[in-house]
Amino acid sequence: MWHTLILTHLKRHPHSLGGVCDVSTLGRPKVNIRPSPRLLCTATKQKNNGQNLEEDLGHCEPKTDPPSADKTLLEEKVKLEEQLKETMEKYKRALADTENLRQRSQKLVEEAKLYGIQGFCKDLLEVADILEKATQSVPKEEISNNNPHLKSLYEGLVMTEVQIQKVFTKYGLLRLDPIGAKFDPYEHEALFHTPVEGKEPGTVALVSKVGYKLHGRTLRPALVGVVKDA
Repeated sequence: MWHTLILTHLKRHPHSLGGVCDVSTLGRPKVNIRPSPRLLCTATKQKNNGQNLEEDLGHCEPKTDPPSADKTLLEEKVKLEEQLKETMEKYKRALADTENLRQRSQKLVEEAKLYGIQGFCKDLLEVADILEKATQSVPKEEISNNNPHLKSLYEGLVMTEVQIQKVFTKYGLLRLDPIGAKFDPYEHEALFHTPVEGKEPGTVALVSKVGYKLHGRTLRPALVGVVKDA
């Protein structure tokens, strides 16, 4: 390529060489040709232009770009958001379970405070029943100044019964004496059913044994007789 360019230039400008030269002998190998700086610059410029053209063509070829950093970051962000959402749901469920456990524990503690004396109260109910039977068994006509010893004993029993009922009330133990009230299966236990004139069916006609409630919970149902239709 270099020789072709030099020959073409010399044919057009025969005097561009440093000395006189016969153009007809340029094709012979014995001729020493010294190219001028101007010719060399031209050839070099054309060569560089050719290289630049090849590079430009190379840049125009389609290339497969690797996955962009933005796309990778976006996928990572979506993954982390899903993990965060799942973690928050687990945290909320754990928090709700903890709160439910706390409430149940608190309720159990409160019930233990209220009903911890339940067994003791049941035992005392027998004492109250005995005092009640003792006072009811004394004939009213015998309670007089003519019989001071019986009168004093009776009054002592009554005072003891009243005091024990005050203690029961103080600790939430209430007496159930439902005579004439509507029968309630949660508070009463029916021993029998009988027709009673002048009384509404389904009401309590007779109380055989009084009942008790501890803080609203039936500790012992009242034993009653219930009125039925004639």
